[in-house]
Amino acid sequence: MNENRFTGKAEIYKKYRPKYPKELFDYLYSRVGFGQDKIIADIGSGTGIFSRLLLERGSKVFCVEPNEDMRKTAESDLLGFENFISVNGNDKNTGLHEKSVDFITAAQAFHWFDRQAFKLECRRILKDGGKVALIYNSRDDSSEMIRKLDIVKQKYYVDSQGFRQRGDPPEEYGDFFTDEICEYKTFRNDMKINKECFIGGNLSSSYAPREETDPGKYHGFVKDLDELFGEYNTDGFLDSPWITKSYTGRV
Repeated sequence: MNENRFTGKAEIYKKYRPKYPKELFDYLYSRVGFGQDKIIADIGSGTGIFSRLLLERGSKVFCVEPNEDMRKTAESDLLGFENFISVNGNDKNTGLHEKSVDFITAAQAFHWFDRQAFKLECRRILKDGGKVALIYNSRDDSSEMIRKLDIVKQKYYVDSQGFRQRGDPPEEYGDFFTDEICEYKTFRNDMKINKECFIGGNLSSSYAPREETDPGKYHGFVKDLDELFGEYNTDGFLDSPWITKSYTGRV
């Protein structure tokens, strides 16, 4: 089941996954309607990387996450926020009350969902006029380094067919948003990272081999990542090009 794919990866996920740019949140809070007085359900909230940035803006956030490992990590990190509420739920059954939230977010998670079941659940829990925001951090394919990284991933990733598509959604959402209309925005999210972060970020993927179950593939993957970092780093740091994509609309 998808809910178990990240079991055992919560700590590495929390430590090495990319954050989200300030400009995205400026947009959500100035243009889309997010605010301190709004209630947000972050579905598939994982270790709380995206949720934390909503909480820091003062919003009340229901963090809905089915994976216990990920959820417990978020609880440990976010319990200091009085507006943080942890929920053991999923895309089909959030456990939230009908018409109880102003906005729904799904950051780096929508590709795991049952699209039609999630749409029905969104309609059930959203207040009238509420919107859904689907957010993705995507590597910039125009980079030669990123293209070489994809070749390495295809070599080692487990059950990797289509991983790029699942992790990087199509421009058209068809039957998800009302009348197939959503507002699409992009934001640069480039980072300068060291070797530890580069390797750790790639190992945090659900498709990456695990040392305990496939040590051969795991160590081969780490070796190839180390060589790729060696080819492209400057003074111990690598320019990692990312684009954050936002799709917002009504369902």
